[in-house]
Amino acid sequence: MNVDTLISFAVLALTVLLFASDRLRLDVVALLALLALLLSDVLTPAEALAGFSDPIVLIIAGLFIVGAGLFQTGVADALGQQLARLAGTGEARLIAAIMLIVAFLSAFISSTGTVAVFLPVVVSLARRAGISASKLLLPLAYASLVGGMLTLIGTPPNIVVSNQLAAAGLPPFSFFSFTPAGMVMLVISIGYMITIGRHLMPVRTHLSAASGDGKPSIDPATLLALYDLPGKLARVQIEPSSPLVGQTLAQANLRARYRVNVVDVEAYQGTTSALRLAGSEVTLQPMDVLLVKGAADAIAQLANEQHVRVLATGVSPDDLITNETGIVEVVLTPRSRLIGQSLREVRFQDTYHVLVLAILRLGAPLDAPTSRVELRFGDTLLVQGTWERIASLLDERNDFVVVGEVHRPTAKHALTSRAPVALAIMLGMLLLISFEWMPMVTAVLLAAVAMVLTGCVSMEEGYRAINWESVVLIAAMLPMATALDKTGGVRLIASGLTTTLGALGPFALMAGLFILTALFSQFISNTATTVLMAPIALQAATALSVSPHPLLMMVAIAASTAFATPIASPVNTLVLGPGDYRFTDFVKVGTPLLFLVLLASLLVVPVVFPL
Repeated sequence: MNVDTLISFAVLALTVLLFASDRLRLDVVALLALLALLLSDVLTPAEALAGFSDPIVLIIAGLFIVGAGLFQTGVADALGQQLARLAGTGEARLIAAIMLIVAFLSAFISSTGTVAVFLPVVVSLARRAGISASKLLLPLAYASLVGGMLTLIGTPPNIVVSNQLAAAGLPPFSFFSFTPAGMVMLVISIGYMITIGRHLMPVRTHLSAASGDGKPSIDPATLLALYDLPGKLARVQIEPSSPLVGQTLAQANLRARYRVNVVDVEAYQGTTSALRLAGSEVTLQPMDVLLVKGAADAIAQLANEQHVRVLATGVSPDDLITNETGIVEVVLTPRSRLIGQSLREVRFQDTYHVLVLAILRLGAPLDAPTSRVELRFGDTLLVQGTWERIASLLDERNDFVVVGEVHRPTAKHALTSRAPVALAIMLGMLLLISFEWMPMVTAVLLAAVAMVLTGCVSMEEGYRAINWESVVLIAAMLPMATALDKTGGVRLIASGLTTTLGALGPFALMAGLFILTALFSQFISNTATTVLMAPIALQAATALSVSPHPLLMMVAIAASTAFATPIASPVNTLVLGPGDYRFTDFVKVGTPLLFLVLLASLLVVPVVFPL
C-alpha cells in the first residue's frame, strides 16, 4: 500500500465522519475532501476539477429545471391528484403506491429521470395530504433504486455484469433474468418502508411539506405555538355604527388605548375582499375585518366600546400567511442598535413597515406588550409583513438577521395551456433516454432548455429551482472515485476480501462480494464499482469451480443498494434538499434495508441461479 492509497483512505474516512457529524454542510465537506486530495497531490488539478464538468452534474441541474416546468404548468399537481385518488392520503398507502409506480417505471427508464419527474409530484402530494415531504421522498429514491433490479436495462450495473459473462464466453443475463430476485427485493423494500422505515424517517416538527420549489419551509402552526400566539389572535369586524369608521389606524390608536395591535385589514367591497397590511395610513370602513393581537379581555373591551363584532378567536396560520403577507423570524445581533431600546423608541414598524407579533427570549415567549419591551441581544422577533417587505429584511445584517422564514404559499397550479407542452417535453426526454437515441446529458439539457423556450418555466424560476447544495456535493465527491481507482485502493480491498472469504465457501464469498460492492456503492458510482467488482466475482467463481451467474447477480443487486448515504446515487442527491435530510437520516433508514436485501439475496439468488 503506497502513500497515496493511505491518503485516499484517510480522506474518505474523515469525509464520512464529517458527513455523519452534521457539523458542516454536506457541500462544504465535499469541497474540503476535494481540496485535501488536490493539496496532497493525489489528484492533479484536472482530475480534481473533472467532477464539475461531469455530465451527471449537468443532468442533476437540468432535471431540477424540468421538474420546475412540470410544477409551474400544473402537471405535477394533476399527477399528484390522480395518485392521491388511487392511494388516498394515508401515509403508509401513499408510500406503497409511490414505490410501486416509481419502481415499475425505473425498471424501463432512467431512475434519475423517474425521480426527477416524480419529485415535484410527490412534493405536491405531500402538501395536499398534509404530510411532511421528508416522509415520502426517501421512499421515492429507494423505489427507483430497487426498480433498477427488475430488468436488464433498469440500471447500468446490470448491463455491466451481463457483458462480463458474454466477454467470458458464457450465456449472458436476459432482459427478465433480474425480475424474480428484483420482485422479491421490491416487496421487501415496500414492506420495510411502510412498517419500520417510515418510523425511522425524520420527524421534524419545524417542517411541513416542502414548498413548490422543492425547498423545505417552517411549519407556521408550530411557529405560532412556539410564540404562544394562537390564544392571542382574533378576527373582529367593524359594524357600520362603529366610531372607528372613517378613522385611520393612526387616529384610532388602538395600541395605546386598548393594548391591541392590528395585524392586517381585510376590506370588503360587495362580494370581493382585499387584504392590506395594517399601516398607520389605512382608513377603516364599515364591515372591514381586522386581524388583531391582544389579551382576551382587551379585545372584549375594544369590541364593547367601539362597536366591533368578534368573529373568531384562536385564528389559524392562514390568517397570517397569504399570497400577500407572510411571517419571518429575526434575531438581534451583538452590536444591534436596537439593544436596550423598545420597538416604539426605534420606530421599528415605521422604519421597516412590518409588525412584530411576538418576542422570544431564551426560548420562551415574553408576555409584555411587544412595543414596550426593552430588547436584548439574542431576542428573536416574529415579524409579519408583505412578502416584498420580508424580502428587504433579508438584506439587513447590522441590527438583526433573518433566521427562519415561512415560504410564500405555493398556489395549487391548475393545468395551464402549456401543460400538454410540458408533458410532451417530459415524455420526449424519457424516450430519448430509454432508447439511448442520444446521451442522457444531451436529452436532459434539451428538455430543460425546451421548458424555458416554450414558457413552461422562466429562466429565473429555473435557477431558483436548482438545489445548488446537491449540485456542488456530487461534483466535489466524484473525484473521490478517481482517487480510489488511481491509487489502487478499491482493488486492494476487493482482492483481500476474495482471498479471505473464498476459503469459506461460495455463500461466504457471495455475502462478502455483496457487502463490499454495497459499501463502495455508498460513496462512488455504482457503475464504476460494478466495473471493478465484476471481474473479481468472475475470477472467484472460476477459482471455486462454481457458476459465476449467482456471484455476478449478487454484485448487480448490491450495486443498486445505495441506500445509506446521500451521495450514493444521483436519486439520493435529488431528494436531499427537498426532503431536508441529514447524512444520518440515510444511514438510519437505509442500513437496515440494505441488510434485509442482503439476507433475501442469499436466500433467493442461489435458488434462481444455482451454484
